[in-house]
Amino acid sequence: MIDPLKPDQLRKVCPPESLSFEGTDELKPLEGVVAQDRAVQAITFGVGIRSEGFNLFVLGPAGTGKTTAIKRFLASEAAKLPTPPDWCYVNNFADPQRPRALCLPPGRAHLFQADCKRLLEELKIGVPRAFEAEAYEQNRHTILEELQKQTSDELEALRKRAEAVGFGLAKTASGFMVIPLFQGKPLKPEEFEGLDEETKRLVNLRSEEVQKDLAGTRRRIRDLEREAKNRLDGMDREVATSAVDHLIEEVQERYVDHAAVRAHLEAIREDVIANVDLFRRDQSGTEGLLELTAMLRQGLDPFDRYRVNVLIEHGEDGGAPVVVEPHPTCQNLLGRIEHQVHMGALYTNFLMAKGGALHRANGGFLVLEAMELLKQFFAWDQLKRTLKNRRIKIEEPGEQFHLYSTVTLEPEPIPLNVKVVLIGSPWLYYLLHALDPEFLELFKVQAEFSDRVARTPETILAFARLLSTCCETEGLKAFDRGAVAKLVEHSSRLVEDQERLATTFSHLLDVAREASFLAEQAGHHRVMAEDVRGAILARIKRSNRLDERLQELITERTILVDTDGGVVGQVNGIAILSLGEYHFGKPSRITARTFLGRGGIIDIEREARMGGRIHSKGVLLLSGYLGGRYAQQVPLALSASLAFEQLYEEVEGDSASSAELYAILSSLSGLPIKQGFAVTGSVNQQGVVQAIGAVNAKIEGFFDVCRARGLTGEQGVLIPASNVRHLMLREDVVEAVAAGQFQIIPVQTIDEGIALLTGREAGERDPDGTFPEGSVNALVQGRLREMAEQARAYGADSQVRPSSDRQDELP
Repeated sequence: MIDPLKPDQLRKVCPPESLSFEGTDELKPLEGVVAQDRAVQAITFGVGIRSEGFNLFVLGPAGTGKTTAIKRFLASEAAKLPTPPDWCYVNNFADPQRPRALCLPPGRAHLFQADCKRLLEELKIGVPRAFEAEAYEQNRHTILEELQKQTSDELEALRKRAEAVGFGLAKTASGFMVIPLFQGKPLKPEEFEGLDEETKRLVNLRSEEVQKDLAGTRRRIRDLEREAKNRLDGMDREVATSAVDHLIEEVQERYVDHAAVRAHLEAIREDVIANVDLFRRDQSGTEGLLELTAMLRQGLDPFDRYRVNVLIEHGEDGGAPVVVEPHPTCQNLLGRIEHQVHMGALYTNFLMAKGGALHRANGGFLVLEAMELLKQFFAWDQLKRTLKNRRIKIEEPGEQFHLYSTVTLEPEPIPLNVKVVLIGSPWLYYLLHALDPEFLELFKVQAEFSDRVARTPETILAFARLLSTCCETEGLKAFDRGAVAKLVEHSSRLVEDQERLATTFSHLLDVAREASFLAEQAGHHRVMAEDVRGAILARIKRSNRLDERLQELITERTILVDTDGGVVGQVNGIAILSLGEYHFGKPSRITARTFLGRGGIIDIEREARMGGRIHSKGVLLLSGYLGGRYAQQVPLALSASLAFEQLYEEVEGDSASSAELYAILSSLSGLPIKQGFAVTGSVNQQGVVQAIGAVNAKIEGFFDVCRARGLTGEQGVLIPASNVRHLMLREDVVEAVAAGQFQIIPVQTIDEGIALLTGREAGERDPDGTFPEGSVNALVQGRLREMAEQARAYGADSQVRPSSDRQDELP
């Protein structure tokens, strides 16, 4: 017989005296990553390599500290890198709808913006002042007087020529017109009609000549006006140039090494000179009025064209940026173009172009949650396109689909040099890898965080230092070494492995926060082991209402589960129910009925569509075991039905396959199974019992039922021997085992398990293929041979009967 496990095999205790400190307040805070060497190496490689497409995807279970670790690591690495340049947008005077991007050294964009702002203020003062000079006014007055005199001379000469042929000039609102004269007075229309035809003809001919002379005079006057305007414009340009040049040159001297900035300042100079009336308007109130009115109607400042839009600015010697974008929409990633609403219309200009996360991270690192990115409309495609083109283009999300038509901009794209780090779960990584061909081209570095690490003194110390960091950061009470030991044990329980620790630090730190709260309420100087134990129990208490209700139903025998006696074809299995983070074991009665036939094993759960694929596979394996074990010389003439009694949810997994096989063997052999035992474990076709998951919850679920009914010392759970290292049972279970009230028995094969459950030796096969008389296997084999003979006899009998007799027989 197999010996039950000893108490020290059921839970690996962390002795407080094994820790080298009295409390976490003695430890230095942790700055690195806890025992994630594989991930750290991958991140180090991904950060260091500069080739295109080597962006990172950091994957691992939730709560392992991926985001915190990657931010700390990137912050450390970014501090060693050079600070990227500043970027700003300026007006494109040749095409205002396409603003130009200027690159400046770190910290210079704000200075350039201030320089342009100061230049504009000086131009507003200097240009009008230049036009107020006395010499300018005299020259302007002289040109206008010359124009007036020349115009008067032309008109006077025209008047004399017209009077010489009997015509005069009359000034109207639209200019001058020619009218005939009679005796020095204008000829009235009725007087003109009273003239003879020959006189009328002569008047008309002379009128045409005078009209031609008037048109020629008008052309000469327009030429004079045009010449005068050119002289005035030239004079204005000279005055404006003299007022603007020294101001522009003063700013240009600060940017000797920046050709693009100097070119922009030169464009400002040309535009100010060409639109000098815009500045003179401030003083006179008349010049440039039309342009000003048009811009004001759009809600825009006419002087915005000379300002600077600082898109991204970095401090000097600040290292590379590390940007974490929690809401990666298209606009938050690539930037946006804002609009102003005025009189029901939308207007914009280059000052309303705003940078996104890619602009802020340019030259450094951008950290994104992969799932959040994929949930945003167009964001994933836009990010891929931007990374492939290596330039950031600000555009409206709906522009490519022509969802709306309004005034917008096409800012000049900015070159991109960024390392993108996506953080997500393993299944999401492999899903993108399988379904998106471009994914592997852009994210070539896989950094995987494990959900567990080896339980060594080094990792325990690292965990304690992480706990110390959390206490210092959040103002929690320090933990004494007994409390740390309890957290270490709880960590091993989370991964169900005595030799491993969980890296789900979010859960562990939540327990630590609750324990600190309880310690403060109890007035403890440090958090003690009892506080940690209380926090763990409190978390369970908040979640186990359904667990307690099911235990009550089993205790009241509403749900039928036996914990004593023996029953043929019936065994206690254990299912797992999950409610959020809390999962627990639910004992269930598994029954088997065997009878003559060739239907094989009928899985009632599968037939009722309540069984999952893995469970169905486990049941099908039982036929292979029975056939290979007992039907080498005779056919398997067996039908068997299996059912989980009073189980109304879907059954999934193969952890009950060994229990189902025990029930079938009991039904065939006629030997009762001890109901004080529950069974878990999967089985293969060779009869080897294989490891399963959630072994602790399953044991504890049956233990709670037995304790409610009364522990007798004859109760226990059969588990796969390969699951022994996964045991981190509750302390009350361990105490019951130590007191001889409960048993945990490891089994390696079905033969070992059936012998324990029936109290009868399973029996080894003899060389002649038979089993020892009275053994379980012998009884099973004998029953299967009887069924085969009965099936053969039934078949032979049915063949000799008339067909009319067989019509009334059951099949």
